[in-house]
Amino acid sequence: MKYYSLNNRNTFVDFKTAMLQGQAPDGGLYFPEKIPLWEKEFIGEMKKLSKAEIGWRIMKPFVGESLTSNELFEVMQDTLAFEFPLKKISENIYTLELFHGPTLAFKDLGARFLSRCMGKFAGQHDDKINILVATSGDTGGAVADAFHGVEGTRVFILYPSGKVSPVQEKQLTTHGNNIVAFEVEGDFDDCQRMVKEAFRDEELMQQAKFTSSNSINIARWLSQQIYYALAYAQWQEEKPPVVAVPSGNFGNLCAGLVAWKSGLPVSHFIAACNANNSFTDYISTGIFNAKPSIPTLSNAMDVGVPSNFIRILELFNNEYENIKWQISSSSVSDEETLHTIRRVYAQHGYVLDPHSAVAFASLDDYLQHSIGEKGMILGTAHPIKFPDVVEKATNIPISPSESIQKLLGLEKKSIPISIDYQLFKKFLEKLL
Repeated sequence: MKYYSLNNRNTFVDFKTAMLQGQAPDGGLYFPEKIPLWEKEFIGEMKKLSKAEIGWRIMKPFVGESLTSNELFEVMQDTLAFEFPLKKISENIYTLELFHGPTLAFKDLGARFLSRCMGKFAGQHDDKINILVATSGDTGGAVADAFHGVEGTRVFILYPSGKVSPVQEKQLTTHGNNIVAFEVEGDFDDCQRMVKEAFRDEELMQQAKFTSSNSINIARWLSQQIYYALAYAQWQEEKPPVVAVPSGNFGNLCAGLVAWKSGLPVSHFIAACNANNSFTDYISTGIFNAKPSIPTLSNAMDVGVPSNFIRILELFNNEYENIKWQISSSSVSDEETLHTIRRVYAQHGYVLDPHSAVAFASLDDYLQHSIGEKGMILGTAHPIKFPDVVEKATNIPISPSESIQKLLGLEKKSIPISIDYQLFKKFLEKLL
Protein backbone atom coordinates (compact mmCIF):
# COMPACT_ATOMS: atom_id res chain seq x y z
CA MET A 1 0.00 0.00 0.00
CA LYS A 2 1.27 3.44 -0.95
CA TYR A 3 0.05 6.83 0.25
CA TYR A 4 -0.15 10.15 -1.57
CA SER A 5 -0.53 13.71 -0.36
CA LEU A 6 -3.90 15.30 -0.98
CA ASN A 7 -1.88 18.30 -2.22
CA ASN A 8 0.09 16.17 -4.70
CA ARG A 9 -1.32 12.94 -6.09
CA ASN A 10 1.84 12.08 -8.05
CA THR A 11 4.23 11.32 -5.17
CA PHE A 12 3.81 8.08 -3.20
CA VAL A 13 5.34 6.84 0.08
CA ASP A 14 4.92 3.66 2.14
CA PHE A 15 3.10 3.31 5.49
CA LYS A 16 6.22 3.81 7.60
CA THR A 17 7.20 7.02 5.83
CA ALA A 18 3.68 8.44 5.91
CA MET A 19 3.31 7.62 9.61
CA LEU A 20 6.71 9.05 10.60
CA GLN A 21 6.13 12.24 8.62
CA GLY A 22 2.58 12.71 9.91
CA GLN A 23 1.89 15.33 7.27
CA ALA A 24 3.37 15.32 3.79
CA PRO A 25 6.24 17.81 3.20
CA ASP A 26 3.88 19.88 1.04
CA GLY A 27 1.49 20.27 3.97
CA GLY A 28 -1.10 17.83 2.63
CA LEU A 29 -2.70 14.92 4.48
CA TYR A 30 -1.74 11.42 3.38
CA PHE A 31 -4.37 9.20 1.79
CA PRO A 32 -4.16 5.51 0.72
CA GLU A 33 -3.86 4.85 -3.00
CA LYS A 34 -6.80 2.43 -2.73
CA ILE A 35 -9.35 1.21 -0.19
CA PRO A 36 -8.96 -2.58 0.27
CA LEU A 37 -12.14 -4.64 0.00
CA TRP A 38 -12.87 -7.06 2.82
CA GLU A 39 -13.66 -10.61 1.79
CA LYS A 40 -17.24 -11.70 2.45
CA GLU A 41 -15.87 -14.67 4.39
CA PHE A 42 -14.05 -12.28 6.74
CA ILE A 43 -17.23 -10.27 7.40
CA GLY A 44 -19.15 -13.49 8.02
CA GLU A 45 -16.50 -14.82 10.41
CA MET A 46 -16.11 -11.67 12.51
CA LYS A 47 -18.30 -12.95 15.34
CA LYS A 48 -15.92 -15.89 15.79
CA LEU A 49 -12.59 -14.10 15.52
CA SER A 50 -10.51 -12.55 18.30
CA LYS A 51 -10.12 -8.78 18.47
CA ALA A 52 -6.45 -9.05 17.51
CA GLU A 53 -7.27 -11.21 14.48
CA ILE A 54 -9.90 -8.72 13.28
CA GLY A 55 -7.50 -5.82 13.76
CA TRP A 56 -4.65 -7.65 12.03
CA ARG A 57 -6.74 -8.50 8.97
CA ILE A 58 -8.02 -4.93 8.63
CA MET A 59 -4.66 -3.18 9.04
CA LYS A 60 -2.40 -5.62 7.15
CA PRO A 61 -3.12 -4.16 3.68
CA PHE A 62 -2.53 -0.63 4.98
CA VAL A 63 0.72 -1.44 6.78
CA GLY A 64 2.12 -3.51 3.90
CA GLU A 65 5.77 -4.44 4.31
CA SER A 66 6.50 -1.78 6.93
CA LEU A 67 5.94 -4.40 9.66
CA THR A 68 6.14 -8.16 9.44
CA SER A 69 2.94 -10.14 9.97
CA ASN A 70 4.14 -11.21 13.40
CA GLU A 71 5.11 -7.65 14.39
CA LEU A 72 1.71 -6.33 13.32
CA PHE A 73 -0.10 -9.08 15.25
CA GLU A 74 1.92 -8.21 18.37
CA VAL A 75 0.96 -4.55 17.90
CA MET A 76 -2.71 -5.48 17.58
CA GLN A 77 -2.68 -7.66 20.69
CA ASP A 78 -1.27 -4.79 22.74
CA THR A 79 -3.49 -2.17 21.09
CA LEU A 80 -6.70 -4.12 21.72
CA ALA A 81 -5.93 -5.28 25.26
CA PHE A 82 -9.24 -3.99 26.66
CA GLU A 83 -12.93 -4.46 25.89
CA PHE A 84 -15.22 -2.70 23.39
CA PRO A 85 -18.70 -3.81 24.51
CA LEU A 86 -21.86 -3.03 22.54
CA LYS A 87 -24.68 -2.29 25.00
CA LYS A 88 -28.38 -1.73 24.45
CA ILE A 89 -29.74 1.57 25.77
CA SER A 90 -33.26 1.66 24.34
CA GLU A 91 -35.39 -0.43 21.99
CA ASN A 92 -33.71 1.02 18.91
CA ILE A 93 -30.41 2.44 20.11
CA TYR A 94 -27.19 0.72 21.21
CA THR A 95 -23.89 2.22 22.31
CA LEU A 96 -20.41 0.94 21.52
CA GLU A 97 -18.52 1.74 24.72
CA LEU A 98 -15.08 2.91 23.64
CA PHE A 99 -13.99 4.13 27.06
CA HIS A 100 -12.62 0.99 28.70
CA GLY A 101 -9.01 1.79 27.84
CA PRO A 102 -6.41 3.40 30.12
CA THR A 103 -7.60 7.02 29.62
CA LEU A 104 -11.33 6.22 29.39
CA ALA A 105 -11.73 7.55 25.83
CA PHE A 106 -12.07 6.19 22.29
CA LYS A 107 -8.70 7.62 21.30
CA ASP A 108 -6.87 5.00 23.35
CA LEU A 109 -7.07 2.57 20.43
CA GLY A 110 -5.57 4.85 17.80
CA ALA A 111 -2.97 6.27 20.18
CA ARG A 112 -1.84 2.81 21.29
CA PHE A 113 -1.62 1.54 17.71
CA LEU A 114 0.45 4.56 16.72
CA SER A 115 2.77 4.35 19.73
CA ARG A 116 3.37 0.61 19.33
CA CYS A 117 4.20 1.02 15.65
CA MET A 118 6.36 4.04 16.46
CA GLY A 119 8.17 2.10 19.16
CA LYS A 120 9.16 -0.60 16.68
CA PHE A 121 10.34 1.99 14.15
CA ALA A 122 12.19 4.07 16.78
CA GLY A 123 14.58 1.20 17.39
CA GLN A 124 15.70 1.47 13.77
CA HIS A 125 16.93 5.08 14.21
CA ASP A 126 19.60 6.76 16.31
CA ASP A 127 17.68 10.04 16.59
CA LYS A 128 14.59 10.43 18.73
CA ILE A 129 11.21 10.63 17.05
CA ASN A 130 9.39 13.79 18.18
CA ILE A 131 5.59 13.77 18.19
CA LEU A 132 3.63 17.02 17.91
CA VAL A 133 -0.05 16.86 18.82
CA ALA A 134 -2.88 19.34 19.30
CA THR A 135 -5.77 18.27 21.51
CA SER A 136 -9.27 19.50 22.26
CA GLY A 137 -9.54 17.09 25.18
CA ASP A 138 -9.10 13.34 24.96
CA THR A 139 -6.37 13.00 22.32
CA GLY A 140 -3.70 14.51 24.54
CA GLY A 141 -4.33 12.15 27.44
CA ALA A 142 -4.50 9.09 25.21
CA VAL A 143 -1.28 10.01 23.43
CA ALA A 144 0.50 10.86 26.69
CA ASP A 145 -0.45 7.50 28.19
CA ALA A 146 0.35 5.53 25.04
CA PHE A 147 3.80 7.08 24.51
CA HIS A 148 4.91 7.50 28.12
CA GLY A 149 8.16 5.60 28.53
CA VAL A 150 8.33 4.47 24.87
CA GLU A 151 12.04 4.45 24.07
CA GLY A 152 13.22 6.76 21.33
CA THR A 153 10.19 9.09 21.42
CA ARG A 154 9.30 12.52 22.80
CA VAL A 155 5.80 13.99 22.79
CA PHE A 156 4.85 17.68 22.70
CA ILE A 157 1.14 18.30 23.40
CA LEU A 158 -0.64 21.61 22.76
CA TYR A 159 -3.96 22.09 24.53
CA PRO A 160 -6.28 25.12 24.97
CA SER A 161 -6.05 26.58 28.47
CA GLY A 162 -9.30 26.35 30.44
CA LYS A 163 -11.10 24.46 27.69
CA VAL A 164 -10.53 20.84 28.76
CA SER A 165 -12.02 19.06 31.77
CA PRO A 166 -9.96 18.69 35.00
CA VAL A 167 -9.52 14.94 34.38
CA GLN A 168 -8.49 15.51 30.76
CA GLU A 169 -5.94 18.14 31.82
CA LYS A 170 -4.37 15.92 34.46
CA GLN A 171 -4.18 13.01 32.00
CA LEU A 172 -2.06 15.04 29.62
CA THR A 173 0.04 17.13 32.05
CA THR A 174 1.17 14.76 34.81
CA HIS A 175 3.40 12.18 33.07
CA GLY A 176 6.63 14.16 32.69
CA ASN A 177 9.74 12.42 31.34
CA ASN A 178 9.25 12.18 27.57
CA ILE A 179 5.85 13.98 27.65
CA VAL A 180 5.75 17.80 27.48
CA ALA A 181 2.47 19.76 27.64
CA PHE A 182 2.04 23.31 26.28
CA GLU A 183 -0.93 25.20 27.75
CA VAL A 184 -2.04 27.53 24.96
CA GLU A 185 -3.89 30.81 25.58
CA GLY A 186 -6.31 30.14 22.73
CA ASP A 187 -8.67 27.50 21.39
CA PHE A 188 -8.13 24.13 19.73
CA ASP A 189 -7.98 25.68 16.27
CA ASP A 190 -5.03 27.80 17.45
CA CYS A 191 -3.29 24.66 18.76
CA GLN A 192 -3.93 22.80 15.53
CA ARG A 193 -2.76 25.76 13.44
CA MET A 194 0.57 25.93 15.29
CA VAL A 195 1.15 22.19 14.87
CA LYS A 196 0.48 22.45 11.12
CA GLU A 197 2.72 25.52 10.89
CA ALA A 198 5.52 23.59 12.59
CA PHE A 199 5.27 20.82 9.99
CA ARG A 200 5.56 23.42 7.22
CA ASP A 201 8.63 24.97 8.88
CA GLU A 202 11.55 23.56 6.89
CA GLU A 203 14.14 24.95 9.31
CA LEU A 204 12.49 23.22 12.28
CA MET A 205 11.94 19.98 10.40
CA GLN A 206 15.66 19.81 9.56
CA GLN A 207 16.63 20.01 13.23
CA ALA A 208 14.91 16.78 14.30
CA LYS A 209 12.51 14.06 13.22
CA PHE A 210 8.90 15.19 13.77
CA THR A 211 5.57 13.49 13.28
CA SER A 212 1.99 13.96 14.48
CA SER A 213 -0.31 11.79 16.56
CA ASN A 214 -3.52 13.66 15.72
CA SER A 215 -5.95 11.95 13.38
CA ILE A 216 -4.07 13.66 10.56
CA ASN A 217 -1.61 10.78 11.05
CA ILE A 218 -2.67 7.75 9.01
CA ALA A 219 -1.89 5.31 11.84
CA ARG A 220 -4.24 7.13 14.23
CA TRP A 221 -6.91 7.66 11.60
CA LEU A 222 -7.04 4.29 9.82
CA SER A 223 -6.74 2.11 12.94
CA GLN A 224 -10.01 3.56 14.28
CA GLN A 225 -11.98 1.59 11.70
CA ILE A 226 -11.22 -1.52 13.76
CA TYR A 227 -13.81 -0.81 16.43
CA TYR A 228 -16.52 -0.39 13.81
CA ALA A 229 -15.79 -4.00 12.89
CA LEU A 230 -15.79 -5.00 16.57
CA ALA A 231 -19.22 -3.37 16.88
CA TYR A 232 -20.58 -5.26 13.88
CA ALA A 233 -19.23 -8.51 15.34
CA GLN A 234 -21.60 -7.90 18.29
CA TRP A 235 -24.57 -6.59 16.26
CA GLN A 236 -27.53 -8.99 16.56
CA GLU A 237 -30.21 -7.06 14.67
CA GLU A 238 -31.40 -8.16 11.23
CA LYS A 239 -30.61 -4.95 9.34
CA PRO A 240 -27.25 -3.13 9.34
CA PRO A 241 -27.08 -0.26 11.84
CA VAL A 242 -27.35 3.47 11.44
CA VAL A 243 -24.19 4.79 13.12
CA ALA A 244 -24.08 8.17 14.87
CA VAL A 245 -20.57 9.52 15.47
CA PRO A 246 -19.73 12.43 17.81
CA SER A 247 -17.77 14.60 15.39
CA GLY A 248 -15.05 17.19 15.95
CA ASN A 249 -11.98 16.78 13.76
CA PHE A 250 -13.86 14.07 11.80
CA GLY A 251 -11.13 11.41 11.98
CA ASN A 252 -13.55 9.07 13.76
CA LEU A 253 -16.31 9.39 11.17
CA CYS A 254 -13.81 9.24 8.32
CA ALA A 255 -12.42 5.95 9.68
CA GLY A 256 -15.95 4.49 9.77
CA LEU A 257 -16.46 5.55 6.17
CA VAL A 258 -13.27 3.72 5.16
CA ALA A 259 -14.62 0.56 6.84
CA TRP A 260 -17.93 1.03 5.01
CA LYS A 261 -16.12 1.50 1.69
CA SER A 262 -14.26 -1.76 2.44
CA GLY A 263 -17.54 -3.63 2.83
CA LEU A 264 -18.68 -3.20 6.44
CA PRO A 265 -22.50 -3.32 6.50
CA VAL A 266 -23.73 0.11 7.64
CA SER A 267 -27.11 1.53 6.72
CA HIS A 268 -26.24 5.20 7.18
CA PHE A 269 -23.86 7.53 9.03
CA ILE A 270 -24.76 10.56 11.13
CA ALA A 271 -22.17 13.23 11.84
CA ALA A 272 -23.38 14.38 15.26
CA CYS A 273 -22.11 17.91 15.91
CA ASN A 274 -22.44 20.37 18.75
CA ALA A 275 -22.63 24.13 18.09
CA ASN A 276 -19.53 23.77 15.90
CA ASN A 277 -21.63 22.92 12.88
CA SER A 278 -19.65 23.75 9.75
CA PHE A 279 -20.19 20.20 8.46
CA THR A 280 -23.90 20.26 9.29
CA ASP A 281 -24.22 23.40 7.17
CA TYR A 282 -22.23 21.72 4.40
CA ILE A 283 -24.61 18.75 4.29
CA SER A 284 -27.54 21.18 4.05
CA THR A 285 -26.07 23.52 1.43
CA GLY A 286 -23.14 21.83 -0.31
CA ILE A 287 -20.93 24.74 0.75
CA PHE A 288 -18.29 24.42 3.47
CA ASN A 289 -17.51 27.56 5.45
CA ALA A 290 -14.92 27.30 8.21
CA LYS A 291 -15.94 29.04 11.44
CA PRO A 292 -14.15 29.94 14.66
CA SER A 293 -14.65 27.22 17.24
CA ILE A 294 -17.25 27.72 19.97
CA PRO A 295 -16.77 26.37 23.54
CA THR A 296 -19.42 23.79 24.48
CA LEU A 297 -20.12 21.11 27.10
CA SER A 298 -18.83 18.50 24.61
CA ASN A 299 -15.42 20.14 24.45
CA ALA A 300 -13.55 17.44 22.52
CA MET A 301 -15.77 18.30 19.55
CA ASP A 302 -15.07 22.04 19.67
CA VAL A 303 -13.37 22.23 16.29
CA GLY A 304 -14.14 24.96 13.80
CA VAL A 305 -11.89 23.73 10.98
CA PRO A 306 -11.96 19.88 10.92
CA SER A 307 -8.79 18.52 9.33
CA ASN A 308 -10.35 15.31 8.04
CA PHE A 309 -13.11 17.01 6.03
CA ILE A 310 -10.80 16.92 3.01
CA ARG A 311 -10.40 13.15 3.42
CA ILE A 312 -14.17 12.70 3.39
CA LEU A 313 -14.26 14.65 0.12
CA GLU A 314 -11.56 12.36 -1.27
CA LEU A 315 -13.42 9.20 -0.25
CA PHE A 316 -16.42 10.37 -2.27
CA ASN A 317 -14.46 11.90 -5.17
CA ASN A 318 -15.76 15.28 -4.05
CA GLU A 319 -19.28 14.32 -5.14
CA TYR A 320 -21.60 16.20 -2.82
CA GLU A 321 -24.77 14.27 -3.68
CA ASN A 322 -23.10 10.95 -2.77
CA ILE A 323 -21.85 12.38 0.51
CA LYS A 324 -25.30 13.70 1.34
CA TRP A 325 -26.86 10.32 0.50
CA GLN A 326 -24.63 8.39 2.93
CA ILE A 327 -24.11 10.97 5.69
CA SER A 328 -26.61 13.06 7.61
CA SER A 329 -25.62 15.68 10.13
CA SER A 330 -27.29 17.57 12.94
CA SER A 331 -26.22 20.23 15.42
CA VAL A 332 -27.09 19.70 19.10
CA SER A 333 -27.08 22.59 21.57
CA ASP A 334 -25.73 22.45 25.12
CA GLU A 335 -29.29 22.69 26.41
CA GLU A 336 -30.33 19.69 24.34
CA THR A 337 -27.21 17.84 25.43
CA LEU A 338 -28.15 18.26 29.10
CA HIS A 339 -31.74 17.31 28.36
CA THR A 340 -30.62 14.14 26.58
CA ILE A 341 -28.37 13.04 29.46
CA ARG A 342 -31.25 13.68 31.88
CA ARG A 343 -33.87 11.91 29.73
CA VAL A 344 -31.78 8.83 28.94
CA TYR A 345 -30.86 8.35 32.59
CA ALA A 346 -34.49 8.78 33.73
CA GLN A 347 -35.96 6.48 31.07
CA HIS A 348 -33.26 3.86 30.64
CA GLY A 349 -30.91 4.13 33.63
CA TYR A 350 -27.92 4.73 31.38
CA VAL A 351 -25.49 7.61 31.95
CA LEU A 352 -24.15 9.34 28.85
CA ASP A 353 -21.17 11.67 28.72
CA PRO A 354 -21.86 14.97 26.86
CA HIS A 355 -20.26 13.80 23.59
CA SER A 356 -22.22 10.55 23.49
CA ALA A 357 -25.34 12.56 24.37
CA VAL A 358 -24.88 14.63 21.21
CA ALA A 359 -24.75 11.40 19.20
CA PHE A 360 -27.78 9.93 20.99
CA ALA A 361 -29.88 13.04 20.36
CA SER A 362 -28.93 13.03 16.68
CA LEU A 363 -29.62 9.32 16.21
CA ASP A 364 -32.88 9.41 18.15
CA ASP A 365 -34.16 12.24 15.96
CA TYR A 366 -33.11 10.41 12.79
CA LEU A 367 -34.83 7.18 13.82
CA GLN A 368 -38.10 9.04 14.47
CA HIS A 369 -38.34 9.47 10.70
CA SER A 370 -36.85 6.10 9.65
CA ILE A 371 -39.31 3.29 10.33
CA GLY A 372 -37.72 -0.11 10.89
CA GLU A 373 -34.19 1.20 11.39
CA LYS A 374 -32.05 0.65 14.48
CA GLY A 375 -28.71 2.16 15.26
CA MET A 376 -25.72 2.63 17.49
CA ILE A 377 -23.80 5.56 18.85
CA LEU A 378 -20.10 5.64 19.55
CA GLY A 379 -19.69 6.09 23.30
CA THR A 380 -16.50 8.08 23.05
CA ALA A 381 -15.73 8.93 26.69
CA HIS A 382 -16.61 7.79 30.18
CA PRO A 383 -19.06 10.12 31.98
CA ILE A 384 -16.72 10.24 34.97
CA LYS A 385 -14.48 12.54 32.92
CA PHE A 386 -17.23 15.18 32.93
CA PRO A 387 -18.71 15.04 36.46
CA ASP A 388 -20.00 18.62 36.56
CA VAL A 389 -22.04 18.22 33.39
CA VAL A 390 -23.38 14.78 34.26
CA GLU A 391 -24.27 15.73 37.83
CA LYS A 392 -26.04 18.88 36.62
CA ALA A 393 -28.14 16.81 34.21
CA THR A 394 -28.94 13.79 36.41
CA ASN A 395 -28.74 15.13 39.98
CA ILE A 396 -26.73 12.06 40.93
CA PRO A 397 -23.19 12.28 42.32
CA ILE A 398 -20.45 10.99 40.05
CA SER A 399 -17.88 9.50 42.37
CA PRO A 400 -14.40 9.33 40.85
CA SER A 401 -12.78 5.93 40.87
CA GLU A 402 -9.67 5.29 42.92
CA SER A 403 -7.47 5.72 39.83
CA ILE A 404 -9.14 9.06 38.94
CA GLN A 405 -8.77 10.30 42.53
CA LYS A 406 -5.08 9.45 42.42
CA LEU A 407 -4.76 11.20 39.04
CA LEU A 408 -6.43 14.39 40.30
CA GLY A 409 -3.94 14.50 43.18
CA LEU A 410 -0.92 14.58 40.85
CA GLU A 411 0.97 17.78 40.09
CA LYS A 412 0.17 19.49 36.80
CA LYS A 413 3.23 20.20 34.64
CA SER A 414 2.64 22.51 31.71
CA ILE A 415 4.35 25.34 29.83
CA PRO A 416 2.03 28.36 29.34
CA ILE A 417 2.40 29.91 25.87
CA SER A 418 0.59 32.41 23.67
CA ILE A 419 -0.71 31.64 20.17
CA ASP A 420 2.42 33.19 18.63
CA TYR A 421 4.04 30.43 16.54
CA GLN A 422 7.55 31.93 16.67
CA LEU A 423 7.50 31.91 20.48
CA PHE A 424 6.31 28.31 20.46
CA LYS A 425 9.10 27.42 18.04
CA LYS A 426 11.72 28.93 20.38
CA PHE A 427 10.39 26.88 23.31
CA LEU A 428 10.43 23.77 21.15
CA GLU A 429 13.99 24.31 19.93
CA LYS A 430 15.24 24.64 23.53
CA LEU A 431 13.69 21.28 24.39
CA LEU A 432 15.09 19.36 21.42
